This record gives sequence, C-alpha cells and structure tokens, in this order.
Amino acid sequence: MYRILVVDDEQNIREVIKEYAEFEGHQVSEACDGMQAIEMVKNNDYDIIIMDVMMPRLDGYSACKEIRKIKQIPVLMLSARGEEYDKLFGFEIGIDDYVVKPFSPKEVMARVNAIVKRNQSAQKPSETAPETAKFGGLEINFTSRDVYIDGVKANLTPKEYDLLFYLVRNKNIALTRNKLLEEVWGYDFFGDDRTIDTHIKMLRNNLGPYRNYIVTLRGMGYKFEANDEVPQKH
Repeated sequence: MYRILVVDDEQNIREVIKEYAEFEGHQVSEACDGMQAIEMVKNNDYDIIIMDVMMPRLDGYSACKEIRKIKQIPVLMLSARGEEYDKLFGFEIGIDDYVVKPFSPKEVMARVNAIVKRNQSAQKPSETAPETAKFGGLEINFTSRDVYIDGVKANLTPKEYDLLFYLVRNKNIALTRNKLLEEVWGYDFFGDDRTIDTHIKMLRNNLGPYRNYIVTLRGMGYKFEANDEVPQKH
C-alpha cells in the first residue's frame, strides 16, 4: 500500500485518480492547491505526490520546490501543457515524471508504481554494489546518496543521482539512450532522446571538473569512463 497525496484544483481529477488508486489498495489524501499540499507534507509522510502544475495560490512547480526543502518525496507532475520546455523545466527542479492531460488513469498508476518501487529500491543498500566509489576528487556514496566534488557536497536532483549511480555502476560500459531510459526511469518511458541529453547536460554541469568522465557515444548514448578509481575502505 502506498500513501499518495493528490494535488489538483479540479475535484473531478482528484476523484478519478483516487478511485483508481484505492482500487489498487492505496491510501489517498487530497489537496486543492500547492499551499495546502505543503502544509499536509509538513504533518504527514507520503510515498508519492501527484501534483497539477497550474493551480491557484501556488503553482505545482513552486510547491514542488518548497516541498523539496522539507522532505524528499517523489513527485509525478500533471499538466495540460505538453510543450517540451515545460517538461524539461520540471525535470530540472527535480520532479520524477510528467504526464500531460488528458491522461489515462491506468497509465498514471503504472507510472506511480514504477516511481515508488524505484525510490524504495534506491533507498536500500545494494548487496553487490560497492558502498562508495572514488575517481580522483569525485567521491560517490551509494548508500547515503551523497556526491562530493573535491570535498564539497554536490546538490543534484533525484534523477541526476539515479543517472550518475547507474552510469558509475556500469563503468566503461556503452549504454544506449533507450537503455538509460528503461533502467533509470524504471519502465518504458514515454519520452525521447532529449530527456536523457538534458539530464546528462545538467549532471555534467554539476560534476564540474569531472564532467568529462561522462563520455558521449555519437549516435548511440553515453558511458562513464574512468580508470583511476581509488579503493575505498569498508
């Protein structure tokens, strides 16, 4: 059972999502705007938030930014605006997925299940993957989801962490864009190559002097290429 917060100023949208979510056995709470959502997050824990972009008082993007300051809860954004700019802006502020209205409730729930499962999996230490990895001044702690660049903690979005960790765990392996979409986004993502390229660009910017560890494979995808890994004591 997931604890889901549905945030939308349209009651019928909230009711449709609630009906399908409760049918699958999940617990659903509702908020009609971003301000109410923030207050509810302060006082309750949720496994995922399904939030509309255009709302009175406080829009979904602004609400997402404020919620990120309080708790790290996955966010599935809903919007009637399907322009690429809107989607990429959402990813840049750290949302996990973006669905354009009108939508299929079944598709929304499929995405919810994939996001929550991926998030829960990311919080569990892997028995096979190393707890930490270090490449020169780039240090990665998989368990605590921390990344340090020359001793300074990097501030990455949740998706940037997921993307970097997957690239590092598959070091020196060529990865197609489709493979990255399937593995990092957790399912057959309804996006295109620009989604990956945009996240790679943001990740490289945040890695600063170590941006070149992420190598572009023209016409194919990317790989994390580094041969100077420093052994870590456990």
